[in-house]
This record gives sequence, C-alpha cells and structure tokens, in this order.
Amino acid sequence: MTQTTRRQFLILGAAAASAARLAPTLAAKTSAHAGGRRVLTLVYDKGLGMMRAIDRLVP
Repeated sequence: MTQTTRRQFLILGAAAASAARLAPTLAAKTSAHAGGRRVLTLVYDKGLGMMRAIDRLVP
C-alpha cells in the first residue's frame, strides 16, 4: 500500500471537494430542467455530532 503524504492528502481532498461541488452543476446544465436556484442549508446532525451542509435545487 502506498504512503500518502500530508500534501498529497490535502490535494486529493481539495480535488474531491471541487468535483463534488462541480458535478451537480454540470448535471443541471445538461438536463432539461436547468431552471431553479441552489439553496445551502446548515443543519446539526445528532448522529455525526456536528454541523452538516445540505445543498438543494429549488425550482
């Protein structure tokens, strides 16, 4: 198994976060129902014990 350095871990994490942020936008642009507005809601998740962001597409 390869060893991941701290720098590689941060780069991979940033790439994954940007891909997760970009993928729904690209999917919305290519679909027929591209209209709507994105709403970001922060909620407290008791199971995780921390705040969690929920991103929704509202028509």
